[in-house]
Amino acid sequence: MLDLTYEAPKPKVISGAKEDWELVIGMEVHAQVASNAKLFSGASTRFGAEPNSNVAFIDAGMPGMLPVINEFCVEQAVRTGLGLKAEINLFSAFDRKNYFYPDLPQGYQISQLYHPIVGEGEVLVDMAPGVARKVRIERIHIEQDAGKSIHDMDPHMSFVDLNRTGVALMEIVSRPDIRGPEEAAAYVVKLRQILRYLGTCDGNMQNGNLRADVNVSVCRPGQYEKYQETQDFAHLGTRCEIKNMNSMRFIQQAIDCEARRQIAILEDGGSVDQETRLFDPDKGETRSMRSKEEAHDYRYFPCPDLLPLEIEQAWVDGIAETLPELPDEKKARFVGDFGLTEYDASVLTAEAEAAAYFEEVATGRDGKLAANWVINELFGRLKKEDHGITESPVSAAQLGGIIDLISKGDISGKIAKDLFEIVYTEGGDPAEIVESRGMKQVTDTGAIEKVVDEIIEANPSQVEKAKINPKLAGWFVGQVMKATGGKANPKAVNEIVAEKLG
Repeated sequence: MLDLTYEAPKPKVISGAKEDWELVIGMEVHAQVASNAKLFSGASTRFGAEPNSNVAFIDAGMPGMLPVINEFCVEQAVRTGLGLKAEINLFSAFDRKNYFYPDLPQGYQISQLYHPIVGEGEVLVDMAPGVARKVRIERIHIEQDAGKSIHDMDPHMSFVDLNRTGVALMEIVSRPDIRGPEEAAAYVVKLRQILRYLGTCDGNMQNGNLRADVNVSVCRPGQYEKYQETQDFAHLGTRCEIKNMNSMRFIQQAIDCEARRQIAILEDGGSVDQETRLFDPDKGETRSMRSKEEAHDYRYFPCPDLLPLEIEQAWVDGIAETLPELPDEKKARFVGDFGLTEYDASVLTAEAEAAAYFEEVATGRDGKLAANWVINELFGRLKKEDHGITESPVSAAQLGGIIDLISKGDISGKIAKDLFEIVYTEGGDPAEIVESRGMKQVTDTGAIEKVVDEIIEANPSQVEKAKINPKLAGWFVGQVMKATGGKANPKAVNEIVAEKLG
């Protein structure tokens, strides 16, 4: 296990305010369930399909159509709960959330208000190497998504695409444990990472598969501690919800803007209205969308078309046995097994595919050397070209082969970088490339000594200077490496030059 320090959340200090204020944040993350079919129909969930082509009768709200639960979506929700160390409720039920919207044909959303499938859990948010903060999960419920209204295709009409209607969502609701914009973004990053490891959501925020509603409020210093003692939300101030955030950068900007807006109102003697707001990144402000609805406004009632969902503990246990190694556990193992720093282990475990790549490279080799090549050379090059690890032209076997040649002394670090460039751009077996192109490192001390002697003989004035100032011996080392095309063993060169110069 990693030696972690759990810090108490530090409230964000808002500059420019007349008085001291603390920031309190809770988040509702909507994660699209990774499933080929929707929650209550067999319609496809494929992204990018022609508008209204992935729509079954039940999705379109046709009369007499009854929902049929997708068992795999339920399994994915349970898997998510287990991954977040949450309580799995063996009894849960669906409710109707009633409201009108053009892209909600049924006139209601099937959700879970009173009996969610997943109860309390937690997310450990990485704030710095060795420092984590715990954000409590209140609940996870599954519900169907709405469609999409499109307003920019015609100046006089709006269009509706129902492809997303009925897609399964997991709404992951946190407690108000987050105390600043950076921590909020870090929480979403960590949550996304866990979901991707579990395979329950692809985390693609650009496609809308992961989006967050952010609840922001401000309070006086000490009020948050009173809330922790009493669990009375009145101590936290009136919250406003910022809807549909799909960018870590925008999440931070929106929180900062909304906090400043609320503080300005309070310091002018006004009161904050509880409402739902939208963030305008171009103007750098939040604007009112509608007054914040409460549960009774939606007229929730148990869905008459669906029986309560009862699952067996044995089924849950079976899912638990199939869970992959999650990021925190993998990071701890990389630190212990490969001798990595926690920072390097965090970089290598950020994505499951990258962690698997590194482990294949590092197994049976020097873990630190492998990490250096994967992070600095490979990741650096891929980032420069805006590619992910799955697009790497250098396989784990090829990179491992380069490291083997370094470890055996067949090539120097400089030659290894040249070799990496060849493999990256042309492909091929590293050992065969070294052999066929004459890239092998010169380790014959006799041959190196001959080159050293020739350079010393040709530069008597430099020899005299080096005898007075030993640091100038590096000039001779550089000349030898240049003369041998970088193939001479650097260690041997340094030793021979030092001996020759006395």
